[in-house]
Amino acid sequence: MIVSSLLFFLILLSAALYRRYYPVKHIPCLPIGEVPDGLLLVDLRDYNESNGPIFGQALHIPVAYLKRHARHIPRKPLHIIVQDAIEKNIGIRLLRRYGYEVKSYSIAACDCRERGRTDRWNTIKKSKTA
Repeated sequence: MIVSSLLFFLILLSAALYRRYYPVKHIPCLPIGEVPDGLLLVDLRDYNESNGPIFGQALHIPVAYLKRHARHIPRKPLHIIVQDAIEKNIGIRLLRRYGYEVKSYSIAACDCRERGRTDRWNTIKKSKTA
């Protein structure tokens, strides 16, 4: 009984960690200036993080509200704007679950050229005041 409960808990924990931390593959990181025409920009950052004028033309739906407001996103290929890699992983997986096609992403805290356009995680936090 205890072994089966422990095994069940470990399976649930593994699934949760996979969805949050395992990187989504084969979606390129693009600087916001290089996003191809025809992609809908969706800003998945929190309201207090997305107050910059750079992404003003993007549809803004934070990841926490994505389940509730996914139906308001037009059915077009998407480019998402996120704050970090965890938000990217969760956002892409949720959007795919709702039938959207995510073509590319941008991480606001780093330049895609610094990342080498790969899925390596950027562990250096940049200060917003510096």
